[in-house]
Amino acid sequence: MNARLEAQFAFLLEADKLRRVERQNLIIDCSRCENSAEHSWHLALYALVLAPFAAPEVDVFRSIRMLLLHDLVEIDAGDHPITSEVDWDAVAKAEMAAAKRLFGLLPPDQGAEFLSLWREFEASESPDAQFAKRVDHCQPIFQTLYGATPLDWHVDVVRHNLFGGRAAALEQHLPEAFHHALALLGEDTGYDCSRLTARLPFLNEADKLKLVSRASKLGDGSRHENSAEHSWHIMLYAWVLAEHSPSTVSTDRVLQMLLLHDLVEIDAGDAPIHGVTDPAALAALAVREEEAADRLFGMLPSDQGAPMRAVWEEFEAAETADAVYAKSIDRVQPVLLNLLNGGGSWLDYNVSLPQLDTRVGGKVNRGAPEVWTYVRAQIEPWFRKAGRL
Repeated sequence: MNARLEAQFAFLLEADKLRRVERQNLIIDCSRCENSAEHSWHLALYALVLAPFAAPEVDVFRSIRMLLLHDLVEIDAGDHPITSEVDWDAVAKAEMAAAKRLFGLLPPDQGAEFLSLWREFEASESPDAQFAKRVDHCQPIFQTLYGATPLDWHVDVVRHNLFGGRAAALEQHLPEAFHHALALLGEDTGYDCSRLTARLPFLNEADKLKLVSRASKLGDGSRHENSAEHSWHIMLYAWVLAEHSPSTVSTDRVLQMLLLHDLVEIDAGDAPIHGVTDPAALAALAVREEEAADRLFGMLPSDQGAPMRAVWEEFEAAETADAVYAKSIDRVQPVLLNLLNGGGSWLDYNVSLPQLDTRVGGKVNRGAPEVWTYVRAQIEPWFRKAGRL
């Protein structure tokens, strides 16, 4: 079992490097470039929200899994904007080599599953892959066109992409996105895009999660992680480690919980587990999060907003097997990041191993005891050396 967990964590810790890959696109407030990890999270959210636009045969959660994986190869091969003049055959070979290396870190059965799913996305022949591709094409367009102060040449890239580029396929496969983009460019065709425009305010507002800074730092310690890329990373954790739940869980439902769980931080902010421990402060935070959930999920049509709000509430209550497991995984990832970066928030908040056992270990043990046994064995030497036992 340890060898299997070692392989799984080797992959998950390597995946952390995707946060260092910078994309050409700006986030919506145009303050900085987006990274590929938070982009992957936003795409997964787009896929969930745009599920009503998928063909009946599409399994939206398979599409979401593809989107969680699709850019991992950029860790080795880098990002290549559509405007770049590159040898695309060489890029494809580099990405295949990266896929084999990265998914080869996993146990063979999981590695084969992930590599097959990544290849399916790249081939773009199955209904699930085609839906994922449409989402991947339209998100950067709206992120640019709804940007606070988009660069003129970025808008030109969108225009060229819609007419003859990859996004041209939207006209046939997601016409509301194509025609609404034209309207934003000043070329309103009169096409009824109301189903889409009823959902875009929520997706645009969700972009703000990329601005919420957390106590945990990246594995290399270079900066604090944000809540959007954190959500992407723990979705990977939940998927890879699901077999270690002592209860049967619906991995897709867990992924949906983790996709949505931190959105309330847009209004309520992040509350570090080692930083906010006063009961009164925690109660006040809970109220702010409820109000945030009212506002954010209320931005969606009620037939989508209400079920998503219910999923968020289920996660918060942590009573079902799916929610217990999701809560456990949410606690595991920062522990591994702190170990990688030399202590991180343990140093910032003067955390001892008994405190970590109480605040984190107890929660992880509820939903993934084998995982906590493994992780605790990895971190105990650090606490011993630091004199924090």
